[in-house]
Amino acid sequence: MTKPLSDAVQSLKPSGIRKFFDIVSEMKDAISLGVGEPDFDTPWHIRDEGIFALEKGKTFYTSNSGLKELREEICNYLKRKQNIKYDPQSEVIVTVGGSEAIDIGLRALINPGDEVIIPQPSYVSYEPCAILAGAKPVIINLKAENEFRLTAEELKNAITDKTKVLILPYPNNPTGAIMEQKDLEEIAKIIIEKDIYVMSDEIYAELTYKGEHVSIASLDGMKERTILINGFSKAYAMTGWRLGYACAPKEIIKQMTKIHQFAIMCAPTTSQYAAVEALKHGDEDIKMMRQAYNQRRRFLLNAFKEMNLECFEPYGAFYVFPCIKEFGMTSEEFATRFLEEEKVAAVPGNAFGDSGEGYLRISYAYSLDNLKIAMERLKRFVQNLRK
Repeated sequence: MTKPLSDAVQSLKPSGIRKFFDIVSEMKDAISLGVGEPDFDTPWHIRDEGIFALEKGKTFYTSNSGLKELREEICNYLKRKQNIKYDPQSEVIVTVGGSEAIDIGLRALINPGDEVIIPQPSYVSYEPCAILAGAKPVIINLKAENEFRLTAEELKNAITDKTKVLILPYPNNPTGAIMEQKDLEEIAKIIIEKDIYVMSDEIYAELTYKGEHVSIASLDGMKERTILINGFSKAYAMTGWRLGYACAPKEIIKQMTKIHQFAIMCAPTTSQYAAVEALKHGDEDIKMMRQAYNQRRRFLLNAFKEMNLECFEPYGAFYVFPCIKEFGMTSEEFATRFLEEEKVAAVPGNAFGDSGEGYLRISYAYSLDNLKIAMERLKRFVQNLRK
């Protein structure tokens, strides 16, 4: 065999996030502000439910689409939070994190040559998943002057006869941008007019700091053309439990389940029992963590203001996206020097798409004490660059 590897897989670029953290893990006194992982432990009552499930020997496979009780609680949650009604029997699937839902959702929708619109900067998995599904990614480069929101005009200009899916990544990783109801209503008009589908990644829905999150699936005419993706990693500090879900019309969920059953079988059973407890009794945990994140968010924005570092105010997720264009370096050069000289790891903005060039992603899913130390180091670093 002279050429054993897939051309599509070989063409994918490795994640631009990981290499900095391979370095920082071996660097003494280094602070990492890069990984999007809550610094909170999973709340005890949720962990306890997982432990209890193990003690009771609940270690069997669940149904392919997930525990019936969990699917019912997901529907109760979405009805309570977003006023969207889903059928737990036919319109919900429990997945191994939100990332699996993105993958199988695209594979269920895409025929070779279909186009998938991806606004960037955004989560690193969208473009590779689209490519692996056989789609052509069409990138919309979002603009800081629009607070990295997707505008109706940008969407309309990107749609062609081959467009099948728009990925809607809000609240946004890495920018922290949100889309409010008025923004979504303008987008929805075009989606309906052009008869395309939406994959709405709402993993950060609970982490918003300007009113309540609005799902595009809640708007008239949109539920039937939306795959709503969410999960437990961010809101409930359950990253290692690897649990997410997708809600969509039954015709789409049926095909997603088919892929899921052949590739995965089912999501982790222990995690599913813990997730039932999270949805039933986790609202206060979310409130506590959201308040802590908001305090950190305000601290960072004030720190940037004091050091005259440009940064728009993000109202979602747990990231800030300061602009570093004034220093005449690429994002990767800035991040590399910052790590080497000040022992602080952040992610270069171009890891999330070309339009992220000139920015730096800093996560505030870390303690305020660590953030204070990191900002002192950033202040010193910036002052030295300006000399």
